[in-house]
Amino acid sequence: MSDQPNIILIITDQQRYDTINALGAPWMHTPNLDRLVHEGISFDQCHCTSAVCVPSRASFFSMEYPHKVNSFGNGSPWHQCWVEDFQKAGYHTINVGKMHTQPMDGPFGFDQRYVVENKDRPPRDHQNHGGFFDDWDRYLLFSGIEKPSRANYKANHLDWENGLGAFTWPLDEHLQPDMFVGNMAVQIINQRNATNPLFLEIGFPGPHPPYDPPKRHLDLYNDVDIPVPEVTDEELANQPPHHALQRQWCLEGNHDAVNWQLKPSKEQLLRLRRHYAANVTTIDEQVGNIINALEQKDLLDNSVIVFMSDHGDCTGDHGHIQKWTMYDAITRVPAIVWSPGRLPEGKQTDALIQHMDLAPMLFELAELDVPDHTGAESALPVANDQSNGRDAVFCELNGRGDYLVMVRTHKWKLVSYLENGNIGELYDLNADPDELHNLWDKPEHTEIRQTLLNRIRIWHTAQSIKE
Repeated sequence: MSDQPNIILIITDQQRYDTINALGAPWMHTPNLDRLVHEGISFDQCHCTSAVCVPSRASFFSMEYPHKVNSFGNGSPWHQCWVEDFQKAGYHTINVGKMHTQPMDGPFGFDQRYVVENKDRPPRDHQNHGGFFDDWDRYLLFSGIEKPSRANYKANHLDWENGLGAFTWPLDEHLQPDMFVGNMAVQIINQRNATNPLFLEIGFPGPHPPYDPPKRHLDLYNDVDIPVPEVTDEELANQPPHHALQRQWCLEGNHDAVNWQLKPSKEQLLRLRRHYAANVTTIDEQVGNIINALEQKDLLDNSVIVFMSDHGDCTGDHGHIQKWTMYDAITRVPAIVWSPGRLPEGKQTDALIQHMDLAPMLFELAELDVPDHTGAESALPVANDQSNGRDAVFCELNGRGDYLVMVRTHKWKLVSYLENGNIGELYDLNADPDELHNLWDKPEHTEIRQTLLNRIRIWHTAQSIKE
């Protein structure tokens, strides 16, 4: 039996940081994630490096910023994946669920892959995008079951027009994608007989839309008063032009079965957020099943469990849905690392880290040499109170005709639109933690604006020099 720890890496898709009860969201039902928080360490100011799925994940699995690996959109190919280093070191490497690699079924260092990608991909989309069917698609297809998608949601749901992409899962609950992935992960753990250490990546497709929890999880939120935003005309007017284009694109595009609206009502937003919360509860239940399976196979005591997400979801904040902006609802993600005896227990830290900083930490816990990289800074010293973390974090995005770069400190956030230097976003996070008041054009903030713009230039220059 190897002394090296098993690595259980759980990644959700599009999960907000404020969706775990133990981290300050009392409306949430997340007993298993709460356990990880109480027995592990939570990095409460962990920020992703891109506001869209593939660049964020390519960054995490390369320990580089997206521009260093030429990943700017969901069609960008991957060129690096440090899972290969665990494979070469003798780990049995398995992916169950979503990785969002490009190509979707490439090896990327895994001995075995059981791929489940986006939930809302009707058959015609598969035909138009190279005919890729993942393992969930195949299971539904060969079972003679029509996959729920934007096509049949629109045809079959009376609440399509006003539902904002929130639907109760219409099939048997074991077919729901997060349930499907969790059950596969449990089966793989149960069948494991190898003695070499396990590296298991479990990628849950949720709570990415469609917001589609099983009914019994949604019922837990029937009377729960979840906070919803009140978006004012003043806030919308102060947003940069990119935001108006983004909102219009969401209105017209029907992306991921979300029929967005310019001004959803409080009731609509509450319904949306209850479905979203229930999606997280579905995942939480599966996390509990995975932990139980590890314990029954006598693997848990020698495991490191990481729970994180690739980015968040506005779910109505600032008048937006999904991602593609640089608000904290998008860039700040849950990041919990559990390994009693190796790491502090019940610790929360607000040190700034990038989500890719968890990667070298895993190498160090596994006593492996960290591969060469220029972006990540190990979060292990932060966990052990040997570092105060970063002085700033960065996020980048290429979308809606602009290249956006965010720099965020504990006090300030600036978003630069490199195609148009005259517009941008600036927030005093101490005075305005909800990012409602854009100070970009305020004369009294010219100096801090220039300081942060210079900080972006220094960061980008330093990255270029390290190439």
